[in-house]
Amino acid sequence: MMNNKDNKVSVLFMLFGILFCVCLIAANVLETKQIAFGSISLTGGLIVFPVSYIINDCVCEVWGYKKTRMLIWTGFAMNFFFVMLGAICDMIPGAPYWTNDEGFHAVFGLAPRIAFASFLAFICGSFVNAYVMSKMKLSSGGKNFSLRAVVSTIFGESVDSIIFFPLALWGVVPTEELPWLMLWQVFLKTAYEVVVLPLTIRIVRYVKRHEQVDTYDNDVNYSIWRVFSI
Repeated sequence: MMNNKDNKVSVLFMLFGILFCVCLIAANVLETKQIAFGSISLTGGLIVFPVSYIINDCVCEVWGYKKTRMLIWTGFAMNFFFVMLGAICDMIPGAPYWTNDEGFHAVFGLAPRIAFASFLAFICGSFVNAYVMSKMKLSSGGKNFSLRAVVSTIFGESVDSIIFFPLALWGVVPTEELPWLMLWQVFLKTAYEVVVLPLTIRIVRYVKRHEQVDTYDNDVNYSIWRVFSI
């Protein structure tokens, strides 16, 4: 059993972090489009957002909860920075020849209510996912990665949906539709993870061999505020 005592971050960890931030920012933009699969209505963010949970699982499995905590807060900060820049640009009057103000506003003019719901849901869901993944690894002795990845995603996505949809869409979407929206989001995002699980397992195995790291979170402080404790 290997345990990482090094507080430095590797190139691979940095690449995971970059991809994580890109996924979060892309999901924010794609969320502005409503898509449909038959009679099921979803948001475009479904295409990319589950990837952030897969990255969360990989990082927590290899480098542990402390580095995952730093990754989550980094993703939050980059996403917040992007949204703020978009909001500022959206408030600046367009040039006289600019005719696409309405389209730009639809993408970047995120309502404060939706922005707040999105950020809160992301933080809570991501930390629940990482916590469950970390605790299950300790209790199983590092076995059953597939089960741990799926269960942690179910918990994380459930918390995300329970927070986001009522806060963002209460009064906008019919009340009786909200539970179905939440259930479909959790089901489809979890199914997404299950489908790519063989690839996730290969990536985790490769990273562990390459990094010579397999972290177990013994005696870790799970406070979400210890951002720089890695």
